[in-house]
Amino acid sequence: MAVLQEFRRRSRQVVVPVLGACVIGYFAYHTVQGDRGLLSFMRLSSEVQRAETMLEEVRAERVTLERKVSLLRRESLDLDMLEERSRAVLNRVRDDEVVVFTPVTDG
Repeated sequence: MAVLQEFRRRSRQVVVPVLGACVIGYFAYHTVQGDRGLLSFMRLSSEVQRAETMLEEVRAERVTLERKVSLLRRESLDLDMLEERSRAVLNRVRDDEVVVFTPVTDG
């Protein structure tokens, strides 16, 4: 009987620290691996960085296009730009011109 009482007494001393360690382990795991954990935060941070880079590229392209469009407005019509766009759209050249084809590169 004394052994059983000793076992119960010691088990009470062990249960609380074991449960505490399990709770701490649970929260530590989810701090690193969870949906809102550190790894998820780093992944989302890199996605935000890529999106910001893409946004800057799109903004630069927009500025370029806005500049070209402003040259085609009636108030500030650039005849060279008008001729360039009309030739590109109509696919026409003059008889005394030579067309040189160059490969198109991305970026």
